[in-house]
Amino acid sequence: MTQSPCCAGSTRTPGSDASQPAAFDSPRSTKGQVLIPGGVFAMGDHFNEGYPADGEVPVHAVELAPFHIDATAVTNSAFAKFAKATSYVTESERYGSSAVFHLAVAAEPADVLNRLDSTPWWLTVRGADWKHPEGPLSGIGDCQNHPVTHVSWHDAQAYASWAGKRLPTEAEWECAARGGLVGKRYAWGDELTPRGQWRCNIWQGEFPHVNTEDDGYLTTAPVKTYRPNGFGLYNMAGNVWEWCADRFDPAYYQRSPRQNPAGPDEGESRVMRGGSFLCHDSYCNRYRVAARSSNTPDSASANLGFRCANDA
Repeated sequence: MTQSPCCAGSTRTPGSDASQPAAFDSPRSTKGQVLIPGGVFAMGDHFNEGYPADGEVPVHAVELAPFHIDATAVTNSAFAKFAKATSYVTESERYGSSAVFHLAVAAEPADVLNRLDSTPWWLTVRGADWKHPEGPLSGIGDCQNHPVTHVSWHDAQAYASWAGKRLPTEAEWECAARGGLVGKRYAWGDELTPRGQWRCNIWQGEFPHVNTEDDGYLTTAPVKTYRPNGFGLYNMAGNVWEWCADRFDPAYYQRSPRQNPAGPDEGESRVMRGGSFLCHDSYCNRYRVAARSSNTPDSASANLGFRCANDA
């Protein structure tokens, strides 16, 4: 499979700066989390279907200590409580703009600042942020149980520390997403739509102009849409990309330690997992459970969120 750019956008300019977010010293909490037993699992692409530049191979044995992970992505409602309690301002709010998918923009023409060259379906929209996910003419009043978006890796770290949690490592994320299944393509098995039923929120139709919405959604879906996997975790494929703690290196699997790998020590980008509502097999086949991608830690977009983890 040839390399394809990721369907997550970034509107950040190299060298631009928004002041570093705060860290919070909160007591540990496993509220809303599921205990994953840990143990040994085979991490990586068992079908050789991944993009070579993503580094999904070799398949390798990973041994994890037990850990907790959120049953769902962090919601708009939960993030709003955090923002209210701490007066936290996300990086998208500080920058004043973020990336919105072209079919979902809710903004005056003057607020659409530019179109990204490499991924022209992403528009830089002034006033787009977690409270206004499609632009300044949108809101989250009817989407309290949808995943929060337009959050950077720094924003996710700040929320996690406030909540008494942390971001999952990439290995923890994949182990959890597999739901106890061994070597399967998706979080529920090898077939995308078993018995004709959609199990995730991805793109149907002709990307990026026609979405038939066979799964019911153009953009985000509520965090408990579709059946949970074998560990009781929801939407581990599609809906929104999820930040992991690790730095990204496509060659990391060739040297990663067997026990509790935490990613390379160096690297600018951070790992994203799970794919999003924009993934489609013709363009970004990254809703497979082994699929990997990355973005810079200050990046944010309308299809990028996170869930939290914790030591057991």
